[in-house]
Amino acid sequence: MAALTKPLPLRLAIPLALALLLALAFVADFLVSSTTTTKKVKGNHGKLVGRSLNATYADLPAPRWDWEEMPAAPVPRLDGASVQIGDLLYVVAGYESLDHVHSHVDVYNFTSNTWTERFDMPKEMSNSHLGMASDGRYIYAVTGQFGPQCRPAIRRNFVLDTKTKEWHELPPLPVPRYAPATQLWRGRLHVMGGGKEDRHEPGLEHWSLAVKDGKALENEWRAEIPIPRGGPHRACVVANDKLFLIGGQEGDFMPKPGSPVFKCARRHEVCMCFPIFFAKTQKALRFDSLIEKEFDLQA
Repeated sequence: MAALTKPLPLRLAIPLALALLLALAFVADFLVSSTTTTKKVKGNHGKLVGRSLNATYADLPAPRWDWEEMPAAPVPRLDGASVQIGDLLYVVAGYESLDHVHSHVDVYNFTSNTWTERFDMPKEMSNSHLGMASDGRYIYAVTGQFGPQCRPAIRRNFVLDTKTKEWHELPPLPVPRYAPATQLWRGRLHVMGGGKEDRHEPGLEHWSLAVKDGKALENEWRAEIPIPRGGPHRACVVANDKLFLIGGQEGDFMPKPGSPVFKCARRHEVCMCFPIFFAKTQKALRFDSLIEKEFDLQA
């Protein structure tokens, strides 16, 4: 019993006490940072009201943006595509419901604040999950799902001349994809990732096609370096001569086995928040989460 009550030697007691104090400091800091804060905002009548918000999700300091409601769209849409050219916003295809898809384009004019125009798409063009990019006049619409529910994707691609409202067809992709990231960069139309033919498995493929003034300069798409992580619904933008892919999704609804109408069945989806970018040099650098990898991009 005497051995059980013997005090710790000083050489052990001091480090143990310091470790305990450090642990207590970490716990206290976490509790303080995660407590709710009250932010003053203006209510409907201009009065200041309190809003409780966990500090973890509190807004970062930034200029205040005021939102105002625009005129309602002519039809509801899900998984369509859109692109802005000047003061016009072109909104293309999309679901109205799982059993009904659109086959037209609606045009919104930012200057007049009205929906000003509607015209048809080619009947052979995808109705949802398209990839889309523009050079300021021509709108390139690639691959995507043809029909409602969870029907198969198609390889066909089209280009719209927004001046004449004429559509022309481009060479088909090597394989169909759902909602691939699509962007014009250095005179080539890049199509990356998307959902594979089963709709659920992420695609990593990356193709490009030389285009100019709404016309393909090649008969076939060129295979480029695959992207590190695939999947549909990714943001894609060119900035400072770098091609950025941001966020996206891995996995999606799949057609129910044996369903004659390809009825959608739920599967597990994962959303991603990390960016991937291609540098402007020939010896390019890509970032997959926090891992740096190098690859060569053809001229």
